[in-house]
Amino acid sequence: MTGGQMESVRVELFGKDPKVTKAISVARNISVTKAPVLVVGETGVGKRALSRYIHENSTRANSSYICVDCSADAQTVENQILGHREEETGRFVKGALEAANGGSVVFANIDCLEDEFQKRLHKILNELEDYDIDVRILATTTKNLSKLVGSGRFYRGLYTFISSNAISLTPLRERVTDLEEIARHFVQEFSEDSVSVDSSAMDKILGHYWTHNVNELRTVLENALENNSTGVLTEADLEIGEKKAVSMMSDDDSDGIRLMSLKEAEKLLIKKALIHTSENRTQAAKILGVSIRTLRNKINEYRNNGSAYFVNLR
Repeated sequence: MTGGQMESVRVELFGKDPKVTKAISVARNISVTKAPVLVVGETGVGKRALSRYIHENSTRANSSYICVDCSADAQTVENQILGHREEETGRFVKGALEAANGGSVVFANIDCLEDEFQKRLHKILNELEDYDIDVRILATTTKNLSKLVGSGRFYRGLYTFISSNAISLTPLRERVTDLEEIARHFVQEFSEDSVSVDSSAMDKILGHYWTHNVNELRTVLENALENNSTGVLTEADLEIGEKKAVSMMSDDDSDGIRLMSLKEAEKLLIKKALIHTSENRTQAAKILGVSIRTLRNKINEYRNNGSAYFVNLR
């Protein structure tokens, strides 16, 4: 769970593609209301950034903004949203809904919520006013929630609550002009001195699929420029399409770490890898360092045990 003061959203990193500028315009218009918003898009495309943008342009801008990653361990997520009592001290720790009263709460990866908790959360959200809690609800997902509802894998009531205003963000690879401009922006940001990009390097950037969109582009360019002393970024500097370890822990995760069994940790790590790769099992297996067959067997094991995320995995 993250909250508190954060850097302002840099709109230039969204790009200038007509679909993107329309999404930003819709977000700006919706921001003045209290209506829930659902932001849809691939991993790393900027869903949380757009959620933050909506908060910053609302009358709640000076109030709390708390983001809960629903892909974390189910009990941790529930505790972060609703609050919990510490075992050692007995002190009650407020959940996001209460702590952000007057501000905004983001449910990132909302499709990962456990089935029963989806129903419970829907009921709670509809009763917030009875407890004098006033929060703006935003949610993000990489999934088509409408299809999940149709197949019984997401609670219809919760979907109806969050989807009245839905904004979709176009993948970076479908916005070539934006891709080049954002790449040049990062080159300048990560360079102490002026660095140019030669044509072969730019061709490689424009030709890559960018599964993880802006986040992946930022990481690749930051790594490429870290040891660059020539003043020119070349194709050889770019580690794209190579098997490379990917950090599975975001800056947000450190606040929610708890001790768990190795078996629980294994399941959580597999879940994180699948979410990180937009459920591309081949890529997830590479990140985890296991065979696709081993990953498939683990998924089937968790599915047979009734774990909601794996039961709903396509």
